[in-house]
Amino acid sequence: MTTSTENEARIDPLWRSWEGAHGGHVAAVALAAVRAQFAGGAHPVRTLTTHFLAPAAAGPLHVSGTAPASGRRSAACVFSGHQDGLPVVVGSALFGSGRSGTPYDGQPAPDVPGPEACRAVRLPGRLAPFARQLEIRPATSDLPPADGDRAELLAWVRFTDGRVLDAGAVVTLTDVLPPALYAVWRSPRPVPSAELTVHFTDALDEDVPEGWTLVRIRTDHAGARWVVDDSAVWAADGRLLALGRQSRVVRGELS
Repeated sequence: MTTSTENEARIDPLWRSWEGAHGGHVAAVALAAVRAQFAGGAHPVRTLTTHFLAPAAAGPLHVSGTAPASGRRSAACVFSGHQDGLPVVVGSALFGSGRSGTPYDGQPAPDVPGPEACRAVRLPGRLAPFARQLEIRPATSDLPPADGDRAELLAWVRFTDGRVLDAGAVVTLTDVLPPALYAVWRSPRPVPSAELTVHFTDALDEDVPEGWTLVRIRTDHAGARWVVDDSAVWAADGRLLALGRQSRVVRGELS
């Protein structure tokens, strides 16, 4: 049976990006708004896809959703978020219970110095105001803008408020590093997210403590002012938490 509902969430003004709210934060807010309604708290989230139709502003986000399929082991949800009567996001979420099976890890955490051995950096306030809610310590020598030859950034990241690394926090983390092209560009320019899909691992079926995560972002392709970025988030103990892939749009250079 198809069910539908609507509730009100809030976009935190502290998570402001260069144009509206930070995409990962908006996706996490939408997930929180639909999760209890359609998964009943019984199933972990497995996949979240969010399309960003317009910049989201701080304040209320009216999220409505429909669950076209729900069963004992899985539930699917299609949702949309509106502000002032206009759509800003649409997306879908898949929830599913776990089963025993043979594990496989094809994305081991990179072998890099721990966060205590890395120096913290501050992202430019005009470009990423939301970064004040994070502590970021690059794990390699690639610092944006790096003018390098590989579009990849790798850093230790943790929330300054010490929040638990639940699914919402992990969604946000897949999008917190600068666009990977900043590692090869000489100067930054806006590259907002148009779509973000996050696949969660079974590590989030367990209790994951707050603290450091290792986050990597890299560009797989760029052309015609469109970019495909891949990201990965590992817990401090090396467990893979999530994989993300997003489509981004390259805007003009910042003034």
